[in-house]
Amino acid sequence: MGAANGLSQFNRYVVTGAAGFVGYHVAARLLGQGHEVLGIDNVNDYYDVALKRARLERLTPHERFRFAEFDLADRARVAAEFEAFAPQVVIHLAAQAGVRYSLTHPHAYVDSNLVAFVNVLESCRRGGVQHLVYASSSSVYGANTTIPFAEQHNVDHPVSLYAATKKANELMAHTYSHLYRLPTTGLRFFTVYGPWGRPDMAYFLFTKAILAGKPINVFNNGDMRRDFTYIDDVVEGVVRTAQRVAAPNPGWSGAQPDPATSNAPYRVYNIGNNQPVELLRMIQILEDALGVKAERNLLPMQPGDVPETYANVIALAQHVGFRPSTSLEKGLGRFVEWYRWYYG
Repeated sequence: MGAANGLSQFNRYVVTGAAGFVGYHVAARLLGQGHEVLGIDNVNDYYDVALKRARLERLTPHERFRFAEFDLADRARVAAEFEAFAPQVVIHLAAQAGVRYSLTHPHAYVDSNLVAFVNVLESCRRGGVQHLVYASSSSVYGANTTIPFAEQHNVDHPVSLYAATKKANELMAHTYSHLYRLPTTGLRFFTVYGPWGRPDMAYFLFTKAILAGKPINVFNNGDMRRDFTYIDDVVEGVVRTAQRVAAPNPGWSGAQPDPATSNAPYRVYNIGNNQPVELLRMIQILEDALGVKAERNLLPMQPGDVPETYANVIALAQHVGFRPSTSLEKGLGRFVEWYRWYYG
């Protein structure tokens, strides 16, 4: 299997979004494996910049890590940095995240998720990059209600602009895989959580509010299920996938096309825990970890949200040899330990 012998296959990685939650953890893992990493991030103020800087401070002591702070929408800068570093693999995790924010700041998603992505694709093509791995999202499943979500399902009905940009990334990647034989792999992440996480995520917001003695906002009256996926599992999936270069599917047929593969070097995988948990159960687990009960504000469903996410990970297990397995109890316990340490 490609992942098994992949550690020595590549040693020069670009990680975009390196100051972000997943990007920081992926960069740290690659550095720990002895690879050279160029981290790129614009360190924007979508959430606490101090948290992003604190992540970067843990990466910068590594002698094999270099950081470039700029916006990937800057076409000339992207081209110059890629040309100077000459990466073998690009792991593109930078994006404007968040479903609800996309309702009020649509242009941020065009700049960060579409303009930036085509700049990355072009630089990969021109630089002879051997594999582009990029973050997609479970949100692409949109109005699909067939559970669990599988890569073969239709994803033509997004319910937020954020989801539409992630779907667009998959289409753009396929075009470059087809035209230029650039191997690309898209990873649909399912509700990633854990230490050094994003403060705009529910579990993080709940923790902050509960410890401050404030009520938490529970949408759809708590009648939601999420496939919470622990950060270490996501990182394992990303790194293993990066080291297994996407290849054409010899059995692919245009008459009955498989959306997850192609006759071009293109793949899409779910990375989820394959164990959806009710939102109210997540709150109970968090209360147990904190030793504090939450006061709850029950509210209606937010626009752009979906009632359930649930990942089918058969393809990831079969082709990459890995499936996430960290329980929410263990993962939230580790997050609470980190939160108490970081925020004192």
